[in-house]
Amino acid sequence: MKVRPSVKKMCEKCKIIIRKGKVRVICMNSKHKQRQG
Repeated sequence: MKVRPSVKKMCEKCKIIIRKGKVRVICMNSKHKQRQG
């Protein structure tokens, strides 16, 4: 899980979702997981 000021899709399988008011990226590749914060 990377914590970044700006989250971007790193591949075509990445999805941007909002969970509990936080912007997150979920992906099949666990290296692409990100959270805004």
